[in-house]
This record gives sequence, C-alpha cells and structure tokens, in this order.
Amino acid sequence: MANPEIDLANEAEETPKAKLALEIKVEKRGACKRHVTVTVPRADIDRYFKEAFDDLAPKAEVPGFRPGRAPRKLVETRFREQMANQVKGSLLMDSVTQINEDSSFSAISEPDFDFEAIELPEEGPLTFEFEIEVRPEFDLPQWKGLNLKRPVREYTDADIQAHLRKLLARYGQLTSKEGPAEADDRVTIQVVSKDGDHVVSEITEQTVEIRPKLSFRDTTIDGFDSLMIGAKAGDCRSVKAKISDQADREEMRGKELDVEIRVVDVKGMQLPELTPSFLDSIGGFEDEDELRNAVRDELERQLNYYQQQQIRKQISGLLVQSADWELPSDLLRRQSRRELERAVLELRASGFSDEFIRAYQNQLRQNSEQTTAVALKEHFILERIAEEEKVDAAPGDYDAEVKLIAAQSQESPRRVRARLEKRGQMDSLRNQIVERKVIALITSHAEFTDVPFEPHREDTAGIDHAIGGHDADAEIPDAKYQGEAEELPGTSTHS
Repeated sequence: MANPEIDLANEAEETPKAKLALEIKVEKRGACKRHVTVTVPRADIDRYFKEAFDDLAPKAEVPGFRPGRAPRKLVETRFREQMANQVKGSLLMDSVTQINEDSSFSAISEPDFDFEAIELPEEGPLTFEFEIEVRPEFDLPQWKGLNLKRPVREYTDADIQAHLRKLLARYGQLTSKEGPAEADDRVTIQVVSKDGDHVVSEITEQTVEIRPKLSFRDTTIDGFDSLMIGAKAGDCRSVKAKISDQADREEMRGKELDVEIRVVDVKGMQLPELTPSFLDSIGGFEDEDELRNAVRDELERQLNYYQQQQIRKQISGLLVQSADWELPSDLLRRQSRRELERAVLELRASGFSDEFIRAYQNQLRQNSEQTTAVALKEHFILERIAEEEKVDAAPGDYDAEVKLIAAQSQESPRRVRARLEKRGQMDSLRNQIVERKVIALITSHAEFTDVPFEPHREDTAGIDHAIGGHDADAEIPDAKYQGEAEELPGTSTHS
C-alpha cells in the first residue's frame, strides 16, 4: 500500500493533522470480506497539496534562484507532478488509517488495491476502491460455566522406561542387518510414485522407523509395517496411495498413484549404555535416576499439552457450534501456514520429538482447509473474548515461551528469538500466548470431570515430501531448524 517515494518524515507535525472529510461506502461481500469505496473531497486534496508545498518551498532548488527563494507559483508549477505522487500516497495512507480507526469492522489483512492504478484528478474529488478481509460479525457465545472432561494419568516406571528408550534412540547407533526387517527396525527406502507410466516424484533414499503408517505431505500409506516386516535389502513393495484434496498441486488432488517402495538397507537400533561419561555428555546428569526424573518431567509436560489440547478441543467445539459463517478459500489457504506455525511452536515448547512433529505436520497438510477453518473460527471467538476481557501478551510471556522452545532445541533463548523474528513468527507466538490465556480464563469458569488418559500412540513415520509433486511457493516451516542439537530433556541452556 505504501509508496517508496513518500517521505514519511515530512508528515511529522507538532499538532495533529485534521481528519479527512471522507465519504465511505462499505459493501458486504461474504462474512469476511468488504468492498470499500472512498471519496476524498477536493478541499482535502488541496489542503494536502498546500501542506506539501509549504514544506518544499523553503528548500526548493530552481535554476536562477537561490535555494528557497523561487516564487511560490513557480515552485508549484515546476514540482506539481512530483508532489502529486507524494500527496496521493499521503492521502491513501491517511484515508485507510482513518477508515480502520473509525469503521465498524475489524480488518485482518491489508487493503487490496493497486497504488499505481489510482490517479489523482486535476479537479474534483479523488475516488478509489479496495477490498479488505475482516473479522466476521457474530454474537459471542456463552463461555462461562462449560462442562468439560479433563484427562489425567499417573505415570508408571514402565511408562518412564518406554519413553526413555525412545529418547535414547536419538543417540543410538544404526547397524545394517543381513536378515529381514522386524518391528522397531529402521529401513532405508527409495520411493517412486507414478501416474500410469509417468513418474510423478522420486525419493532417492530416506531412513524411517517401521511403523503402522508412513505419511507424506499429501498422503498417508496405511499398513506400512505390514509391507516392511519380513523385507530384505533389494526387495520392492508396491502400494496405491490417494493424494489429499488439500495437496499443493491442484491437478493431482484426489488422484490415486502407484507407489513403489524399494528397500535399500535394513537397520537395527543399538541403544547407548548409560555410562557416567554418556550421562554427562547429554546434559550433565549425575546418574540414571536424575535422567529418569528428567524423562518424567517431559512426560508430565506432554500430558499437560494433551490436557490443554483436549480441553481446548471441547471448548472449541462448544464455541464454534453457532459459527456458521463461510470463510473464503483464499483466506484459508493463507492462514493454513500460520496454523501450522502455531502448532509446531506449541509442540516444540511441549517437548515432542522432531519425528513426531514431522508426522503431525503431514497430517495437518492433508486436511489443511478443514483444520484451518475450525482454528480460524476459534481464533476469532477467542480474540473477541480477549478484547472484552482485556487479555494480552506481556513481555515476560514471550520470554517464558522462547525459553521453553530453547530448552527443547538446546539453543540459547536469544538465538531462538532472533530466528522467530527473522521468520516473522512472533505474531504466531503472540496469538499462541493470548489464546492460551483465554483458554485458561474459560477453564477457570468451567466445571470439570476427570477421565483416564491413554497416551498417544506414535504409529506414524513422516517424510517431508509430496509424492504428488511439490509447489515451491507452498513452503512451510520444518519441524527441525538447521543447526539444532538433539538433546534429552532437562539439560541446561546458555543465554
């Protein structure tokens, strides 16, 4: 919207600028879109020109005159075209700002108009139009006194041992096996997807754990463990896979592809011994008991995540029952990236592995519009509650969230924050913080019934690849950042 030729410094004034006498017509085009027609009267245009020339005249350089000494009429004639572009930019920016401040709708995007296509008339008013996405108008549902179920669990020594094995696998050594693959082995595979005789995509080599499901960005293969158990290096397995209706490439959506999976190597996992030197190297643990306590802490943090997710899912279901507004597809596509960023940040802060996050990302990608529609409606409702209850993110909230992410990735909080800012993810972090606070507010007014919690079964191996082909413009954040170290929970970080 802004034009680089506009000198913002020239707009600074000691006294507030008088408001524009705008004529505004707003046409509703769906729950989340408005078409706005704006008319700026000639008097305001002339006022902006006068202010612009008042600023320029004392320093204008005109041949034959000392700087600032040329007659006002000559300055206006000579610099009229140049100043018109600046005046147009100032008028457009001030108009949109005033509309946002005075309008009854809450904008959720920048106005969509072409700066260059708008012409400033020599006479008469300036009229321009734009479309803007807005938060839908709705009556806030009753959010106090909800009846909710809360999953609870006491972790046993067996739970701790099982989770410790998974964590130690990060440090384990993969060794090639001569015999057939067994459950819990890893296989290095080559994957080729075909549409008839046409090769759509290829994966040269990827090592994955044998699990019941193998997920890609755009599809999931069920029964992957049945395909792989008993296979040896050199064996080839064939399966059909249907591409998700939310895949990047529209022309591939809903197609059934032939997928060939060739086993390059079968690997077993040899876990490290819990020697004093190993315990010290992974986080300065003094003994095995201290490591197990750290594992228990991580399980408790993950339980807290699942509790919050289940409670939030119930709250969301109750709040969005009456949210029958239709959301534009283009809005859902753009917001799907933010929803994925929010989910990844939350999973990282809760201590989940990169492998788990990768599979979860693939699941979200395959159902992006449906998932995003629910999340976006929930966001609008929680945002309204936050506004009415004056809930916001404080600087300390950002610090705490960044420290949690840093603790999981074993980086300094300063480095994590710098990366989030560079990637433009601080807004996602702020939404996550505010929404969590609102959920906490809702739960403080709720009635709870405790129910047994069954831990999530990690039954999916994930590969960050679209077997239906990939659009480069549809990039989303990876679960693991470059340069991150894999560490067990509870290790120290350095600021």
